[in-house]
Amino acid sequence: MTVAPVRVPHADARPVRITGPRVARLLDRLDTADETRRTTLTAEFWEEVERLGTPLVEELDGDPAHRAVTFLWRGHRATRQVLLYANRLVDRDLLAGSLLERVPGTDVWHLCLRLRADHRGSYRLAADISPKAPPGHGDALQERLRALTVHAAADPLNRRTVPTRWRSAASSVFALPQAPAEPWAGRRGTVPAGRVERHRMATATLGGARDVWVYRPPGHDPGDSPPLPVAVLTDGDMWFGRLALGDTLDALIADGALPPLVVLAPDAVDRHTRARELGARDDFVTFLADELLPWAAARWPLTADPRRTAVAGQSLGAMTALHAGFVRSDRFGLVLAQSASLWWRPGFNPRGGPKPHVFGTPWLVSRFAAAPRRPLTVHLDVGLHEGAMVEHTRALYEALREAGYPVTREEFNGGHDYACWHGALADGLVRLLGAST
Repeated sequence: MTVAPVRVPHADARPVRITGPRVARLLDRLDTADETRRTTLTAEFWEEVERLGTPLVEELDGDPAHRAVTFLWRGHRATRQVLLYANRLVDRDLLAGSLLERVPGTDVWHLCLRLRADHRGSYRLAADISPKAPPGHGDALQERLRALTVHAAADPLNRRTVPTRWRSAASSVFALPQAPAEPWAGRRGTVPAGRVERHRMATATLGGARDVWVYRPPGHDPGDSPPLPVAVLTDGDMWFGRLALGDTLDALIADGALPPLVVLAPDAVDRHTRARELGARDDFVTFLADELLPWAAARWPLTADPRRTAVAGQSLGAMTALHAGFVRSDRFGLVLAQSASLWWRPGFNPRGGPKPHVFGTPWLVSRFAAAPRRPLTVHLDVGLHEGAMVEHTRALYEALREAGYPVTREEFNGGHDYACWHGALADGLVRLLGAST
């Protein structure tokens, strides 16, 4: 089996740069306005923006499947250029294509994209206020803008944010009207709360010790509770340290979508440790199967049934989850892999440069296709704006399906993004561990 050529997102999901209706009306009114009228129109525009919030989301005549999404920045005299850094909507090799335009004679900077109405994503903005004028074009401009991305921050006119990995600055979030619902997101005040604890456990496999986040469901006394289903999730520092996954789990359990369960989520530690340990690494899977699960089972009533034990992750963590199911299906019978880094292969040096290209079938896809079927149930998620990952995930899905695995796949209209993964993680856990499963 070979992988089909990499494709851009389906034509109706591809972003197209346009001028948004409200900005178009402003431009039209300013065309013949004197200075006093120009000041009034600009102030009225910003008053409306502050009331509506950003980005502006507007319907398009004759096109109910799409929306005009206008990102805005209120500049001042020192503002030289403004960059939109939107998750997987930006061409990192041509950042000039994501520069906002200034409405002449005003402090309004704008960039509008036509997006399919089910898009969800995160973004940051960066304003260049350096004393020197920016280069006009070419490599010099690209380098200037690449340096500017370090200073990108959340949109001050958008209250919806999501934490970012390895950065203190958050990203802003937008969701168009037809984006998948997230009924379990956020804290519900009347829902019983489980316990989220951070423990330090020794690990001979990884060397030294590792912090592990543990979620325990509400109302369960370790002394008399029956064995609970368990989910092992990579990147605990993000999911519990920054993204409040415990609130989502509380809501899922309260609604009966998930049975009471325990979630074990080791920290990723730092960027280099994560790159060194995650992926299809035998040592990390040994840590999960032979150290983490026994450590937790000695403290809380956990099932030993692999059919009620899930392993989940995103990106390199998704590769970890898939590999754990492949080599240790005696411990993990359920796999949830979101935006799996299927470009990964043995021998890849995580600090040695860019991600390797995949020629033909990804390594892990070939491994699943050639081996006897494991007793696994698998769910795959991927975003339509994740480039080659879309085709790689489709190839893995087909390989698993042809080999007889119970496997499902969802493709969301978004990028490599916690703003998308959070809701999809809840849906995937319900699919694999839900009370009706």
